[in-house]
Amino acid sequence: MVNAVLRSLAAAALAVLPVTVSTPAHAAQTLPLAEAVASLPVATESRDGYSRDKFRHWTVGDDPADGCNTRAEVLIHEAVTPPAVGPGCRLTGGSWFSYYDTTVVTSAPGLDIDHMVPLAEAWDSGASAWTPRRREAYANDQGAEPSLVAVTARSNRSKADQDPADWLPPAADVHCRYVGEWVGTKLRWGLAVDDAELDSLEGVASDCPNQTVTYEPAP
Repeated sequence: MVNAVLRSLAAAALAVLPVTVSTPAHAAQTLPLAEAVASLPVATESRDGYSRDKFRHWTVGDDPADGCNTRAEVLIHEAVTPPAVGPGCRLTGGSWFSYYDTTVVTSAPGLDIDHMVPLAEAWDSGASAWTPRRREAYANDQGAEPSLVAVTARSNRSKADQDPADWLPPAADVHCRYVGEWVGTKLRWGLAVDDAELDSLEGVASDCPNQTVTYEPAP
């Protein structure tokens, strides 16, 4: 009898406890471009102490057993026509579409792997305070497709380390996509923007009412 009463009391107590729904710490979010731009932190940028060597890349990639580094894995993943993968991860054949300048490329050596937000820009925007391990993770980020992009060497070198205040892809009809991926990358890694960059992003966003930004905070 006593046990039955205790069980009844315990059940009643559980019935009135609030239900807590946990949200994954790194859940993906999708926002309209203008709202995503407004979510970016604004800060003064500084390149003091920057060196490209502080971002170790290219590493063994997502699959250390395949013999390919990050660069090669991105090329394999983004190929429109898959290349043949030979000894030492030598890529032959295949084709790629460089969306910055809407150009088809049929030779892997003719491509660069662009960091959507260049390493120097990431440093300026907050990565200077990161650990070497986090900078390495950033430089080899295959967890979000926009982070690393296979594009023509010509377009990548034209961009260099410039942000959208100073450079946008030569193909004007991809500006909405490009800025959306730039903003998503900055939000993924918690990077800031400066005033000129913010003005440029807001200007593009105003012309892209249907563009959304999907990002997942980096682990």
